Amino acid sequence: MRRNGSSFLAFDSLNATDFLMRLRGQRLIFVGDSLNRNMWESLICILRHSVGNKSGVYEMSGRNQFKTSGYYSFIFKASVSALWPLALTRSLRNLSFDYNCSVDFVRSPFLVRELYTGGVNGSEDEKLRLDAMDATTSAYNEADIIVFNTGHWWTHEKTSKGINYYQEGGHVYPVLKVMEAYKKALSTWAKWVDKNINPKKTQVFFRGFSLTHFSGGQWNSGGQCHKETEPIFNQSFIREYPEKMLTLEEVLKQMKTPVIYLNISRLTDYRKDGHPSIYRKKYSSVEEQINAEKVQDCSHWCLPGVPDTWNELLYASLLMAVETKRTN
Repeated sequence: MRRNGSSFLAFDSLNATDFLMRLRGQRLIFVGDSLNRNMWESLICILRHSVGNKSGVYEMSGRNQFKTSGYYSFIFKASVSALWPLALTRSLRNLSFDYNCSVDFVRSPFLVRELYTGGVNGSEDEKLRLDAMDATTSAYNEADIIVFNTGHWWTHEKTSKGINYYQEGGHVYPVLKVMEAYKKALSTWAKWVDKNINPKKTQVFFRGFSLTHFSGGQWNSGGQCHKETEPIFNQSFIREYPEKMLTLEEVLKQMKTPVIYLNISRLTDYRKDGHPSIYRKKYSSVEEQINAEKVQDCSHWCLPGVPDTWNELLYASLLMAVETKRTN
């Protein structure tokens, strides 16, 4: 999760111990695509770093690889007593209780339901049900804090072309523009939240679209970012506000359930230098590295890095939400 042996030396705007104290007995869950997994990994690293007794932090099923599909749950049972400063009196330092909270991730890249059926000659036929939520909803509908996202997979070739792919009820659209499909999917998500989430128990977040920085192509056509060493400083290189976020904002305005919108699109646009690119591993030869340059990751983010800022915004938003409830 870390690069170049970096460590989390200071998080002045994210007090990890306070965050864990506020999560006591609760479940925070990230639901969405691999960019939300990126954010989840960041928060796990930050929170775990603040815990003295690392044995009290563990993945529920014992896994240590998190790049596959499924449900992941990190349990924080670490005793708080190990975190009290020595300056406190002995009686206060001896106070001990557990966090008993979890920080989870559920993979659901579209939020709505993907269908796979047998096609001709043994092939697999894929459809995206725009009017039905993904089957993972039972894993998170009673969580205390939910951070949703979707957007990354809507740029892929199958979703972009939209040929015989999008479905509502029994109707399969011969062709449907991706932004129309995206709005239908978000509307399905919004209706589900309004119907199934109790805002007195659960705080809902939606994290906005994270921009990519492929130069000279896309992820599957030679796009690169491995030579980027600085953020964007010249405003004229900042791109137009993503159409996806305008669509999301329109849907959010129509919802009954309060949703905190983490609008991170513009801040990610500046960070063309923050992607893993080809640097996920060491290469045994120059030839191997040259081959790696043909397929680069300019979508996800290094850790420590940009997703840490998203979690600072998440923490600040939770503090503001608590203050708003207290004063109203």
